[in-house]
Amino acid sequence: MTDITVAALQLAFSNDIDANIAAVSEMVREAAGKGAQVVLPPELFEGEYFCRVEDEGLFSNAKPTAEHPAVLAMQKLASELGIWIPTSFFEADGPHHYNSLAMVNPDGKVAGVYRKSHIPDGPGYEEKFYFRPGNTGFKIWDGPGAKLGVGVCWDQWYPETARAMMLMGAEILFYPTAIGSEPHDESLDTARLWRRAMVGHAVSNVVPVVAANRVGTEHGQTFYGTSFITDERGDILAELDRTETGVIAATLDLDRVKRHRAAFGFFRDRRPELYGRLVQDI
Repeated sequence: MTDITVAALQLAFSNDIDANIAAVSEMVREAAGKGAQVVLPPELFEGEYFCRVEDEGLFSNAKPTAEHPAVLAMQKLASELGIWIPTSFFEADGPHHYNSLAMVNPDGKVAGVYRKSHIPDGPGYEEKFYFRPGNTGFKIWDGPGAKLGVGVCWDQWYPETARAMMLMGAEILFYPTAIGSEPHDESLDTARLWRRAMVGHAVSNVVPVVAANRVGTEHGQTFYGTSFITDERGDILAELDRTETGVIAATLDLDRVKRHRAAFGFFRDRRPELYGRLVQDI
């Protein structure tokens, strides 16, 4: 039997980066105390979700991977605790800026960087002003007895993201997120849709999914939390509500997951020769 314990964090953030890192660090320690080997904080936990507005002054907050305080803090913590921490951050690479994720390993090293592939643009989520589309392609990492795949927020809505990582060998999918109310339509609540999309990835790929969102209200924009961990059949193993601050953890039996994936036959019965339309422009 190959078991792995994973965790997700849910909390609110301010524009005090030191306080945010301290809060995340405390919760990472709590998750490690629960036996978690991989701990997922929310997207861009360094501060408030700044993409709600277009402000050129905010580009100064971006830093190279090797200099970013959130990455450096998680490197130190991962080394101390002997765990993996997928760390979302605002990356500067010369004149370019990305919504990136550093996969920090138990040695405290950055095993690699993934740059968010799908960049949204709409009221309250004006990310195209800040971020170039990622140029890393999808990535997976050899984690603690399992290959880890990570998509960032808007990536989670795309079945292609999940399927691509699965074809690369991913065995657990992680999605750090910052999502909440829609400023242009107060009646639109996407919380249920958000969860259904990722539960759908779990079912159609027979893979556990871990999703971490933020909570709290930032300048009128309310983030709806509802972070969760699901097994390979889409059954919720652990979850938080729309306002809770907390840590959720679950232990996954990867041998069972592998058996279930083979038995469903989704990958056996694929017909790639019929899917050419998927890679053509609309």
